[in-house]
Amino acid sequence: MSIPYAKLAAYYDALNAEVNYTAWAKDLDTRMRELGIPEGSLVLDLGCGTGNMTLPLAKLGWDMIGIDRSIEMLSEAREKSAAEGLDILWLCQDMSEIELYGTVKATVCCLDCINYLTDAAALAECFRLVRLFTEPGGLFLFDVNTPYKFKNVYADRTYILEDESVFLSWENYFNEKTNVCEFILTFFVKEEDGRYSRTEEVQRERCYSRPALERLLKKAGFEIVEVASNPMGAGLEEDTERWHFICRAI
Repeated sequence: MSIPYAKLAAYYDALNAEVNYTAWAKDLDTRMRELGIPEGSLVLDLGCGTGNMTLPLAKLGWDMIGIDRSIEMLSEAREKSAAEGLDILWLCQDMSEIELYGTVKATVCCLDCINYLTDAAALAECFRLVRLFTEPGGLFLFDVNTPYKFKNVYADRTYILEDESVFLSWENYFNEKTNVCEFILTFFVKEEDGRYSRTEEVQRERCYSRPALERLLKKAGFEIVEVASNPMGAGLEEDTERWHFICRAI
């Protein structure tokens, strides 16, 4: 099975430069404090990638653990945290096979990592394990791409992303029968001699309905505090592209 972002890891930050992780982290920080998570608590960043959310949350005073299944992404994250002198525990684990030594006060899971669990049983197990390792009263904050985004933004379209050293063609194929969207990523990477090398990676995300997500969360032992269009609780619209869930462990 292909590990998402195995080839993209070295270029992930440059290609996602438009995402304001610092502002997003501040919103999560605000919500966790508002909802009673004590300052400095242990927080898990699930699907942490290169640590773009983990690091700013650590700088805001949270004791962070980062989990990702891609060793390449974690390698980038470790280098960044070491350069900034941040003490973060990085673990290479699958989201549906979480294993911690104890519990955390909160878990965050950002940028549609949940959608990468294309098997409903794996998603149910992920939610179960997050609840298992979350203290009663703790929070689970995550976002998912909405059906609107799969059908109207991804659909069967191609996008181009580029940086000084890499050109990426991103082709989407959404199957409405299986609710799985396949992304074919074709990289053209500039080498030292000026020539470009080509490589390809395939990723998949699954579109989940809100009732399906809420059913699995409740079964896992969470109550749903809020579903909004941004981390600060903005209302939902028909064209909302991302649902932001806040759940509490009961």
